Amino acid sequence: MAPTRRDFVANSIMSLGAGFGAGAVLPFGGAPDLGFASATEAIAALRSRRISSVELTRLVLTRIERLNPKLNAVVNVLAESALARAGDADRAMARGRTLGPFHGLPVTIKDTFEIKGVKTTAGFEPLRNHIPMEDAAVVARLRSAGAVILGNTNVPPLAGDWQSDNPIYGRTNNPWDLGRTPGGSSGGSAAATAAGLGYLSIGSDIGGSIRIPASWTGIYGHKPTLNLIPLRGHIPPMPGAVGPPPSLPVAGPLTRGADDLALAVRSLGGPESPDRIAYRWELPPPRQTTLRAFRAGYVLSHPACPVVPEVREVLEAAIDKIRKAGVRLTEGWPEAVDAAQQFKTYEYLVSVATFAGSLDDAKIDQVRQLAAHPDTSLGVVMAKAQTDPQKLIAARDAERIAARDAWQRWFEHHDVFLMPVVFTTAIQHTPPQTPLPTSDGVRPYMDLLWWIHSATLTGCPATVAPAGRTRSGLPVGLQIMGPYLEDATPIAFAAHLAEVIGGFEAPKGFA
Repeated sequence: MAPTRRDFVANSIMSLGAGFGAGAVLPFGGAPDLGFASATEAIAALRSRRISSVELTRLVLTRIERLNPKLNAVVNVLAESALARAGDADRAMARGRTLGPFHGLPVTIKDTFEIKGVKTTAGFEPLRNHIPMEDAAVVARLRSAGAVILGNTNVPPLAGDWQSDNPIYGRTNNPWDLGRTPGGSSGGSAAATAAGLGYLSIGSDIGGSIRIPASWTGIYGHKPTLNLIPLRGHIPPMPGAVGPPPSLPVAGPLTRGADDLALAVRSLGGPESPDRIAYRWELPPPRQTTLRAFRAGYVLSHPACPVVPEVREVLEAAIDKIRKAGVRLTEGWPEAVDAAQQFKTYEYLVSVATFAGSLDDAKIDQVRQLAAHPDTSLGVVMAKAQTDPQKLIAARDAERIAARDAWQRWFEHHDVFLMPVVFTTAIQHTPPQTPLPTSDGVRPYMDLLWWIHSATLTGCPATVAPAGRTRSGLPVGLQIMGPYLEDATPIAFAAHLAEVIGGFEAPKGFA
């Protein structure tokens, strides 16, 4: 069997230490192959003392200085504090102490998660000078796990678009094609991870904001089970706002390796106080341990949102390889799942989550008039979400729970469900809401929302894995939906998938 990328990097790490003696630390610059190592591989190099955290952090900071200007992915570089934190990690290691599972690992944070004492803007002009007084939950957990925080990554204003562009920091470019977006709203995180500007990044997702950027930049992304990873300290809502537990949005990791996703979920998941006084959480093991043992359903298109031919070609080739690997595949939606109807429910509830309570008195009558229209266009759906009485909103939320139940019954006899992430490859930079030219004709901008709805509506986990590239060289991801609370199952499928499809590939020009 030909050596895998993992074998290559592992051998590279081992060879880098030759001649330095047991436990030696490499001089800075001695580990160029670690620029695109996975987080798991980089942690192994740190643990074996083949490289120090200071050296690894300098390596990434040098890459940021050289490569970030053409991407604008990392918009606030915390070089001084990162090197200080890396030094702490090295001193702890010298005393035989490990700070946690991410000991000394350089990571980035989406600029929607508050970082204590660091400007956190969510790309929103009124928050241009916002300095949080405490860390968001995921930031605090990353610190507790020993991570080195390199800086903030770019977003659209209030995480509200599939392109990462805002009036504070400007536009982020895709490392595979600088004329295209890496996606949004976790686009800066995805571009930085794909370009080797950190070993892991934390994003958030309500409308595909982890999954679409992962697909468009050729990396791994994971939308966890709802409320598995705390969202406290995320913007939106606005700083200081208090409300009920979220019913749609989540926080999750973007990485260059599937194993990194599992490590991140284990390290970041679980309840916060006061809930953790009463109970603990652990990640259930994956249902299967080999690819051929998985029972999978799949769909590659839907009349409501057809996939363009070049994306479908990549996904069909991936499904063919999965079938040849022995996976038991069943084509078609679960019998109890009406995908088009569930999308309508999701579209309504995401509008409630995004826009409810945002109206002022001057606009309320105008919006009520729009809500009275009989059609089902998105504008009317959004108007209803802002003006409907609570009992109607509660009824639609009951549909959300019913959708989860329908999927969970299907997962009693299947392990994962495979589908597209998004109908097209990374789009050219364009004004938001502009119709999108594709090889299959002009498509509505909001079609970008369609394929991510099943996992978001139900709260189920969904992993994105690289599926290949189009003939023009653009990445395409495969979405792997798993059972509620069983995040390790779709992540494990993604890891095994690399055995037959291949995993992350570095974009040209970023070595």
